[in-house]
Amino acid sequence: MRTAFLSSIAALAVSLASSAFAAEKTLTVYTYESFVSEWGPGPKVKEEFEKTCGCKVEWVGVADGVELLTRLKLEGEGTKADVVLGLDTNLISEAKATGLFEPHGLKPEGLAVPGGFSDDTFLPYDYGHFAVVYDTEALKTPPTSLKELVEGDPSQKIVIEDPRTSTPGLGLLLWVKSVYGDKSAEAWAKLKDRVLTVTPGWSEAYGLFTKGEAPMVLSYTTSPAYHVIAENTERYKAAAFSEGHYIQIEVAGLTRTSHDKDLARQFLTFMTGPDFQSIIPETNWMMPAAKTRDPLPAAFDALVKPEKTFLMSSDEVAANRKVWIDEWLGAMSAK
Repeated sequence: MRTAFLSSIAALAVSLASSAFAAEKTLTVYTYESFVSEWGPGPKVKEEFEKTCGCKVEWVGVADGVELLTRLKLEGEGTKADVVLGLDTNLISEAKATGLFEPHGLKPEGLAVPGGFSDDTFLPYDYGHFAVVYDTEALKTPPTSLKELVEGDPSQKIVIEDPRTSTPGLGLLLWVKSVYGDKSAEAWAKLKDRVLTVTPGWSEAYGLFTKGEAPMVLSYTTSPAYHVIAENTERYKAAAFSEGHYIQIEVAGLTRTSHDKDLARQFLTFMTGPDFQSIIPETNWMMPAAKTRDPLPAAFDALVKPEKTFLMSSDEVAANRKVWIDEWLGAMSAK
């Protein structure tokens, strides 16, 4: 009798454990590598969301934002992504054209990004203006305009990102196009002599910069806040450009092929809430797209605040991206 009773208890325990295991859901989020690095937002976001979702978050990182779109196109209907986080507004028309995303059906409150971005398929989670960040110990007189960057001393090098794989690289491409228009190829032909190298993504470029390989790098107006807060130094600054700065608004969306759309929507709701948004400033070093629990750190008050903002429509980018990249490739490879 005792043996039978213990056997029943053991069977019940196994059953409950199996049920609990089966109940644990997995949310697969595709994003870029710096987001999921140990110093990026990923670890904290995962910890906070898993406290409430009864699930496991599985990150899949690629080099940079444009690579996210490329990977989705390659995977097609077979993608394992439930949520794609890390595209930006320059890419949303192309992303929608894949047929792999569906409207999120959410109405988050408190979103506040420049221009009042709103979309039925993609939700913003942060934003920042692109900028040339420079080392004050290596460069005493930084460029004060895109024209000065283009026409400046070729011995003062800059590291930039590839527009074919990287959203910052694409941002610079669109920034140059916004300022130079039909003369963009000529601008690139001049600028190429200042380019030390072109990296696949932001992490590689910024790493080369902080190692002293070049006195300038394409990054964000918010990047110096990292050095002030995390390293207690004002050595690195963003150059304010008189023509204005191109803005990046980063977004996330729900895939049509998601195996758990309710969980994916739960994550998107969490993403626009204060627990997620409070993580962004001091890990992704960007501006939050919605309210945080606390005011931004004081270091953000001293950042460059562009007087003019450039942002093309995603339809215009989708229609011209290939042509403009070919133009860039031609100019950068010409002898």
